[in-house]
Order: sequence, then structure tokens, then C-alpha cells
Amino acid sequence: MKPVFSVLRSGLVALLLGSGAVFAQTDPPTPKPSVAGPAPAATAGTVLLTVFLRHDQSKTLGEINQELQRNGYFEKFPPAGVEVVSWYVMMGIGQVVTLRVPADKLREVNVALENTAWGAFRTEFYPTYDYKQLAQQQREAMTAPKQ
Repeated sequence: MKPVFSVLRSGLVALLLGSGAVFAQTDPPTPKPSVAGPAPAATAGTVLLTVFLRHDQSKTLGEINQELQRNGYFEKFPPAGVEVVSWYVMMGIGQVVTLRVPADKLREVNVALENTAWGAFRTEFYPTYDYKQLAQQQREAMTAPKQ
């Protein structure tokens, strides 16, 4: 049964992120991402990193925010020099943040979350790349009339 749940969860993530849906619980700590145009790709010397911040559902939102405030989360994440590409709330999951991280800042991102987010969130990290244009090209090639 677990693989089915995993596939369904992955599909939901793709649907929500692909649709540009934004759900807000509180005022976001960063500006709302633009939904116009393709997602920016990683540039030389950087990597796109998607971080799942899964809410501790044993705590209320107020308790989570108090813990984040107490830990300095809002001041320390994301670290200086790390760009927020997108920041979404996924209802029932938590927050999903995609960052453009210079290679030399990867450890700093990890440590910032370890020191400030743990206790309020469970964290998951996924290296990410922009596949939208390639997926559209593949779809067009696969659906083009056969000669």
C-alpha cells in the first residue's frame, strides 16, 4: 500500500507545484514567487534544492511560529547569498521551498535548518532541476502525427 501512497503524494506535489497554486497560512516570510514564465534554471556553480518543511502536527500553528521565532529561523533561513525560487504551502504537508544554492552555501543551508527549523518541522531535501521545457518538447514529439 505504501508505494500507492507515495505515487499519489508525488502526483499531488506535481499538480500543486505545476499549477502555480499558492496557499497561505500566514504572511510568507519572502515575497510571493512570480508565476509568469518558465522556472529559472540553475546557473553555473549553483544547484536548485527543494526543501520540504513538514509541519509537526502535534503543535498548533501558533506554537510552530513561536518555536521558529525562538530559534531565529526568520533571521537565518534562507542564509544570505541563497535565492528563493519558490515558496509554497501544501495543505496537510507543510511548506515547500525551492532554493538556488551556490555550491559553497549548501552546508550553510543545512545547518541553518538544523539549528532553527527542527522541532517545528521535519526536513527533507531534494536536488531539483527544471524539466518543463523538455517535458513539453517530449509531449509534442510523442503526440505528433506519425508519417
